[in-house]
Amino acid sequence: MAFIGFGIVQVGEAAVSGPFGSGSDDPPRPGRHGSAGAAALFSLPPFRTLTSGVDQGDRDPVVFSLQQQPFVEPPVRLRNDDPEYSRRIPLWSVGLRVIGTNALIWAVDRYIFAYSWARVGLKTWKKGINLGWEWDTDRFGMNFFFHPYSGASYFNTARANGYSYLESLPFVFLGSLTWEYFGETTRPAYNDIINTTVSGAFFGEILYRLSSSLLDDRTTGPERFFREFGASVLSPGRFFNRLLQGKLARHPPKEVYQKEPLNIALAAGAHWFNKGTTFGTGSTSALLNIHLEYGDPFEIRPRKTFDFFKVRIDVSYGKNVGHKYLDNVTGYGLLFGRTIHSGNLEMLIGAFQHYNYWDSKVFEIGTLGFGGGGLAKWRLSENSNLQTAFHLGLVPLAASNSPSIDIVEAGAHLRNYDYSGGWELKFESTLNLANRGQLTAIYYLYGLQTYIGPDGSKILGIFKPRIAVRLFKNLSLGAEYLSYQKHNYLRDSPDVHKSNSEQKLYLMLYY
Repeated sequence: MAFIGFGIVQVGEAAVSGPFGSGSDDPPRPGRHGSAGAAALFSLPPFRTLTSGVDQGDRDPVVFSLQQQPFVEPPVRLRNDDPEYSRRIPLWSVGLRVIGTNALIWAVDRYIFAYSWARVGLKTWKKGINLGWEWDTDRFGMNFFFHPYSGASYFNTARANGYSYLESLPFVFLGSLTWEYFGETTRPAYNDIINTTVSGAFFGEILYRLSSSLLDDRTTGPERFFREFGASVLSPGRFFNRLLQGKLARHPPKEVYQKEPLNIALAAGAHWFNKGTTFGTGSTSALLNIHLEYGDPFEIRPRKTFDFFKVRIDVSYGKNVGHKYLDNVTGYGLLFGRTIHSGNLEMLIGAFQHYNYWDSKVFEIGTLGFGGGGLAKWRLSENSNLQTAFHLGLVPLAASNSPSIDIVEAGAHLRNYDYSGGWELKFESTLNLANRGQLTAIYYLYGLQTYIGPDGSKILGIFKPRIAVRLFKNLSLGAEYLSYQKHNYLRDSPDVHKSNSEQKLYLMLYY
């Protein structure tokens, strides 16, 4: 049964449900809490999802007791899109649609915005092919956010036409490759095809699943309009494919899209940037935050790609922010794994894909990564629990701002960062205190070696403690501190050591 729950707060933070935590509102499992009474004595074990039934539209676990109606049929919860409704079209057709997407984007850039780099033709195509590949000088946000976002359109062109996550990846590569050679006058860039393909698939799968949570093709009238409009905002690529498929006007008699539990938290408040690490010495801006947690990591079921993910987005606004409105986008999604239960301990162990984008006035860091990790929930009491997560992975491509780089072209400041790669570590822990509040600590650690830029290595650390206190119902007061540490060890220049800090105070509303 798809549902919207309460109580997640930080994308790098282990989320808990109920108004404040995932453990508080879970249905009791026999023998888990030692509860007394007839319901505990006569309860049957909840039904577990079987591999043979995953593709048939499974139902949530059900507990029968003397306090429940045992013969109520739960609603169907699909674990996959209906294969008859989402039929796969031929490869060549998807390829043409991807190339058509590029043609449409190019036409807008060329004839509406009149960008000079969109004035392509035979000469520019020949030049790009002859000169070969480079590491480009585009701004940080263009390379590490907008390119992945554009890759999501290619991805969902395939995903919306019956292809899986892995099957959609080649079409993202095709879209990026053809754009690099034929969509702009500049040389094709290594960083663009990596970011667009890898992180584009990350964005694409998340946007596809979120739009599926919103869509319900059985609905009509205003409800159908607003569902379609919301899905089109989340995933324009999917919207155009639904338009071509004629699905905007179809009304199947049953649910046709995969649905998973979705927790949403919104926050708004104030964001202070310090000068160095001295509290209260910098500028102030307004903040807006959204945090999404999709899927239940502790549900016993056969695990599939991205049936669990977490994403956090922070936006800042103020006169001192400049153009850096998108403060950070961070998240990770499950590639494959297994859930294990043992007494009061529940764990998800597996492999994850990571995306991290930090673009504040203080620092810039962008990474994409893959690695192993695990999430654990330990029930301390009926309404309190401790959730912890640990991830360790490889980072094939990263970037961070460098005082030694300031590339200026035609009077415009462009790339001020290097390209690098290495490893990343992420630790998250949240203590949920009986629906009254949360204590959270997160630590990101990156070890990077420079590819393009001043020769050397760097260690980057971000520590984020947070406290949240429930005011009433779904509303909480939260405070967060961020400490940023950067250590550059350069071969031909003095080492660089930098520290900065920020504070946030906000109200959080849970859906």
